[in-house]
Parts: sequence; structure tokens; C-alpha cells
Amino acid sequence: MFGIVRPCSHRLSEGLRTEWMAHLCGLCLALRSDHGQFARIVTNYDGLIVSVLTEAQSERATGWRRTAGPCPLRAMRTAPVARGEGARLAAAVSLVLASAKVRDHVADRDGLLKRRPVAAAARRVAAGWDRAGARTGAQLGFDTALLVDAVDRQTGIELLAGPGTPLPTVTEPTETATAAAFAHTAILAGKPQNAEPLAEAGRLFGRLAHLLDAVEDQEADAASGAWNPLTATGTSREEARRLCDDALRGVRLALRDAEFTDDKLAHVLLVHELRQSVDRAFGTTACSHRAGGPAVDGAVPPSGMRQAGSFGPPPGNPYAPSPGSPVGPPQPPPEPPRDRRGLIAGCLVWAGLACTCQMCCGTFNDPWTHQRREGLCSQCDCGDCCDACDCCSNCGDCCESCDCCDCGCDCSC
Repeated sequence: MFGIVRPCSHRLSEGLRTEWMAHLCGLCLALRSDHGQFARIVTNYDGLIVSVLTEAQSERATGWRRTAGPCPLRAMRTAPVARGEGARLAAAVSLVLASAKVRDHVADRDGLLKRRPVAAAARRVAAGWDRAGARTGAQLGFDTALLVDAVDRQTGIELLAGPGTPLPTVTEPTETATAAAFAHTAILAGKPQNAEPLAEAGRLFGRLAHLLDAVEDQEADAASGAWNPLTATGTSREEARRLCDDALRGVRLALRDAEFTDDKLAHVLLVHELRQSVDRAFGTTACSHRAGGPAVDGAVPPSGMRQAGSFGPPPGNPYAPSPGSPVGPPQPPPEPPRDRRGLIAGCLVWAGLACTCQMCCGTFNDPWTHQRREGLCSQCDCGDCCDACDCCSNCGDCCESCDCCDCGCDCSC
């Protein structure tokens, strides 16, 4: 899974979380239906935004959801999933984006792709994805050649870029590709008047995607000697952050100029969650559900300090004596007996959980201790619900109320 908009389940209301999963699963199943099982590996977080935008502009009609069967990634549960042209356009765009990512890794000679046979196989897979995306795009009236051309121009631009080259020059191909995809959602939804503002939102989203990827990979690229736009152009992280903040404002303003039928999820993803993505990339936020509480400007408070608004008992040993107490500490209660599995039996259960992906999403019982545990999907960078009504901070008058979060918070924004 790749993508910059990775919303945390703790921040989304139950209704929005269900909608988001419906689009994610709809994208995955559209890839399977049109291009086979193997194509499902290109499912990504950013591609589903195309499906979300298409639905946000469309009039509700029967058949816009269907119930999908049990899936290992949903802990073998059924679920309503998005269907229709939006999901298929998202699939076509995702194939081309994944193809570009593969070719980029081949050009950088990352990992196993240093070996010529592996690189040649990867190029063949990428070419197949380009053709598959083009077929689906043609059926929807979308010319994926715009995306492929933008990706092909990227390599030449990177070769010419050097110290002093403006970052928007480097990010232009990505901006062009995402602008075309966002604009076509207006055509599919029958709202051609939205094409221009959504193209602007898509252009700035593409800039953010390129910049945040560069920020997150800068240290790793320096260690491996791979090309990085920030390093190559001599751009500071402060300047990159300024460009990201400008793009965030531009996306918000562009969305205000578009006409939507129901833009709640689109607004949350492209305004609030996009800002969280920027903060996460620059290390200015952390998950308040983790020990230590939220970070401020990248600094984690000392572990002994209790964070305002956090839940549970204060840190420290609850059985330690209070200051000045003449009585020694009481003995902690004994550990309850646990029916532990043996090594081999536990490994067999672990293999079953891993193969059904229950250790990634949902909840599961520990293979050895039987303790209830959360899947890896729950270990994400997030804040409290609406971040204590901060969901609309720094938005100006972007939303009429905090009902974009469905959390009942009352703040004037």
C-alpha cells in the first residue's frame, strides 16, 4: 500500500470509516474484475480519492453500493463496497501510478532491481499495467496517455535539475497527471463545471504527493545514493514545508469552488487528512493513542509528564509508596494463570493468522497467550477524535461546522 493520505480509524467517525473502506475495497475489487487477481497489489490510498470525488459529485442512485463477500483483509467479514465508474477510473489511475513507481525504482536500482533479470521482469509488469490502465481509461473516456507522458517526462526533468532549480519544475509531471485524473471525475459525475477547480486541486495534490515522498525518503536516498529532488535542487526543508502549506491552502480553496452533492468524506480526506499527512512527513505530529502523547514540533514530552486530554491512569508504578508514607508498598496482585500454547502450536496459529491477514487488520487473539490484540492497521499516526475540535483549525471558513467529523464537537469555524 502506498499513498500519502492514510487516515487513522481513530479520527474518522464510524460512518466515514465505513465510507472510506467502501471506496478502498471498491478500488481493489474493480482491479480484480477488470484486470485479474494480480492487479490488486496496486491498490493504494491515494487512488481511492478519485472514486471518492466522483461519488461526492454524483446524485445518489440505486446500485452505487454492493455487498462484497468475506475477505482476509477485513478479517473475513462482508462489507458494502463502492461500485461504478468512479471505482473503475480509480483502478485505471492506480495501475498507471503503480507502473510509474515500479519504473522509478528500476531507474534508481533499488534492492533486487539492481539485478538485470529482475529489472527486466519489473519493466514488463509495468508495461502491462500501462496497457491495462489504458484499456479501462478508454472505456471511461479518459486518455491515460496524459499520465504516461507525464511520467516519461519526469526522468528527463530530473536529469536537467540541479542546485537552484525550482521545486515546482520538478513536480510538474506529477501535477499534470493528478490534475487530469481529478478533472475527469467531474465528467463522469456529469458536472463539467467542476473540471477546472478540481484540476487545480489535483495539480496541488500532485505537488504535495511528490514533495512529501521526497521529504520522507531524503535520508534513505542520501544513504543509498538515490536521486532526491530536495537534495538535487538544494532546497531546504523549511522551503519545502512552505510549498506544502501553500498547496494545502490551494486545495482547500479549489474545493470550495466546486459543486458537490455530498462532500463530507472528500473534505475530510483532502483538507484535514492531507494536513495530517504534511505534519506526519515533517515530524510535527504523533499519535496521541501511543505512550508519550502527541508531539509538538517533533518533540516528544518526557514520559513522566501526563498529557492533557489523555485517558487512563497516570504513568508510573501504581503500587509505589506515596512520598512520606511509613508503610511499604502493597504487593501487586498475582498474574492470572494463562493457558499458553506450545511453541509449535503457537507457530501454526501464527501462520494461519498471517495468511488470512488478521494480524494486519482487525483484532485477533495472540497465538501463544490468547491475549486480545489490535492489528497493525491500528498502529498509525493519529490524534483524538477531531483532535479536540482542532479538525477545523487553520481552515478559516472552509467548513460550515464541525459536522465534517460527525463527532459532535462544537467549535465555530
